[in-house]
Amino acid sequence: MKAFSYERAKSPAEAAAAAAQTPGARFIAGGTNLLDLMKLQIETPPHLIDVNGLGLDKIEPSGGGGLRIGALVRNTALAADERVRRDYGVLSRALLSGASGQLRNKATTAGNLLQRTRCPYFYDTQQPCNKRQPGSGCSAIGGYSRQLAIVGTSAACIATHPSDMAVAMRVLDATVETVRGDGRRRTIPIADFHRLPGDTPQIDTTLEAGELITAVTLPPPLGGKHLYRKVRDRASYAFALVSVAAVLQPDGRGRVAVGGVAHKPWRMEAAEPQLTQGAKAFTAQLLADARTDEHNAFKRPLVERTLAAVMAEART
Repeated sequence: MKAFSYERAKSPAEAAAAAAQTPGARFIAGGTNLLDLMKLQIETPPHLIDVNGLGLDKIEPSGGGGLRIGALVRNTALAADERVRRDYGVLSRALLSGASGQLRNKATTAGNLLQRTRCPYFYDTQQPCNKRQPGSGCSAIGGYSRQLAIVGTSAACIATHPSDMAVAMRVLDATVETVRGDGRRRTIPIADFHRLPGDTPQIDTTLEAGELITAVTLPPPLGGKHLYRKVRDRASYAFALVSVAAVLQPDGRGRVAVGGVAHKPWRMEAAEPQLTQGAKAFTAQLLADARTDEHNAFKRPLVERTLAAVMAEART
């Protein structure tokens, strides 16, 4: 790990201003992803800004009838919150599918959204990776791609986003609240928060330099069955090969977002009317532009089968 300087911010605006003034600075809260990346020298921030003391750790009703989740709310607390379990069950289920109990006790809401990919080539500093070192090439393309993306990819990157929570947030149409280095605040729909790789896969989100997440707001509760199903290579502490977050009504209508297949949680609202026609019709439209190879072609039928299982569970 390379040397770095450290400070504790006293307010969200102060934290954002400090980050904007120091190129390459990073915020640190739980550190469950960032510290691993620093140990491997994939991330080498010259300055860390500790945001744990900013009071952003509350879950409160929002003015519009939804729920406002502070950026520093730990994953364990969010999954266990009575309001989340009752009104946003898909979110609680997704959180409990991720990582281990110990990690959920430390990981934060904002940090979960900002996780970097678990592509093995990103973590192997001996291999070219455009996400780690822009312009060096993508070892995953033509390499072993079992874990990697089949839709929304580019010639520069086929990495997937690892978060379970983000998939549930996408199906719920959450909104991300931030403060920028100049003190201005903004809200970002979760649909616009994560980026597809394009020619700049090293840029994961639409956040500006120094911009700090302060909260995530959920809209008023959706009726229907809330379900999350994760398919992985082992039963625990593994990232999704495919995951499905769904909010389904008794008549078959609903919302679906899929994880493990793209650089961001994958949802296509235009395909959702096809849910009443069954998993096959919906998946055909959802993954119409999928590009697969011999290692990850199984993901297309796996999405269909996983969704079919979720839809069958919703009918029980």
